[in-house]
Amino acid sequence: MSSVVVVGAQWGDEGKGKIVDWLCHRADVVVRFQGGHNAGHTLVVGNTTYKLALLPSGLVQGKLSIIGNGVVVDPWALVEEMAKLSAQGVTIGPERLVLSDQACLILPFHRDLDAAREAQAGAAQIGTTRRGIGPAYEDKVGRRALRVADLASEADISWKIERLTAHHNALRRGLDLDEIDADALKAQLLEIAPKLLPYAQPAWRVLEAARRDSKKILFEGAQGALLDVDHGTYPFVTSSNVAAGQAAAGSGVGPRAITYVLGLVKAYTTRVGGGPFPTELFDDVGKRLGEVGHEFGTNTGRPRRCGWFDSVLVRQSVAVNGIDGVALTKLDVLDGFEEIKICVGYRIGDRELDYLPAGVSEQANVTPIYESVDGWKKSTRGARSSKDLPAKAIKYVRRIEELIGCPAALVSTSPEREDVILMRDPFKA
Repeated sequence: MSSVVVVGAQWGDEGKGKIVDWLCHRADVVVRFQGGHNAGHTLVVGNTTYKLALLPSGLVQGKLSIIGNGVVVDPWALVEEMAKLSAQGVTIGPERLVLSDQACLILPFHRDLDAAREAQAGAAQIGTTRRGIGPAYEDKVGRRALRVADLASEADISWKIERLTAHHNALRRGLDLDEIDADALKAQLLEIAPKLLPYAQPAWRVLEAARRDSKKILFEGAQGALLDVDHGTYPFVTSSNVAAGQAAAGSGVGPRAITYVLGLVKAYTTRVGGGPFPTELFDDVGKRLGEVGHEFGTNTGRPRRCGWFDSVLVRQSVAVNGIDGVALTKLDVLDGFEEIKICVGYRIGDRELDYLPAGVSEQANVTPIYESVDGWKKSTRGARSSKDLPAKAIKYVRRIEELIGCPAALVSTSPEREDVILMRDPFKA
């Protein structure tokens, strides 16, 4: 049995959708283990583009796909996404999709609270997607959340709504929001329940059976490790643990079930929303990276901030996530640059650092230390073998490996599914 965790090693948007889709050829089961519909994965298969948020990428290839207990689920967003994917010809049914009955729900008032808090924060906004992810996780740890299993019982729905409204109505009054209409919310939940319950079951049991049958399992992370609520650039982070260790807790398997961790990194760096970004570029180079790389958020449509590759942050991600190999994506975006820079350290005043400090002020004030490498003229786009890469592109990949202390397992050279150079197979490691 082999189980591979795919985790973003930067601030998300590293191309997980394509790589997971590519790895699905080798997997039997695909699992989402954290986050919500704030995550956007784009798959390009032939002439068709699939945009996923909650659904595991394996569905497009007909693999058994699981939404784990670590995910917070907006029922209405999930039903809408299922309908869109079905309209594109993807077969979705309980035999292919499992929704953990332990997953917590995002409710309409979570979105209200998310938006109201962010609006009132003014200059202190952290860039939330305003989709209710954070407030839903708050209710989860506050032990008052509605879970998928509760949808099967009208009595459980009523009891949970009573607990939720006791907490949230006080908050809403303070934010000048109308109190929650408990009866209307209950009616909405009873209406949506029959559309979700056919997929609900103990996901951990499904995974245990898959492991006993020696199935190959692919754990699909959302966002990136630098957005992890503990290990990211706090408070400019998401509301869940993104790190690879969450794959176990967020799906219901033991940590020893994981045999390989694949970290995804772009050949440069991007970020959506606020927060520190040491290598961010505000010049024509940054603009070029954004234009050539089509750097816009899959879900939000917001333009991504762009900068040079930051080996300090990726090395930190390698350590925190126990990454065995990286998938380097969007190498082709760097085609044609005369000079390419790599961040190899930070400077704060007279100090030099080889890691990103935890303090907000220090994070905002680090200055990158760069080294320069030669660019390449020949196109790498569409290359499927290392022998098709220019020598200087190979040298760039090797230098990244040295700096982050981790080998490249895959190199992606375009958005197309098959344009991948396989250097080490994670399922055979």
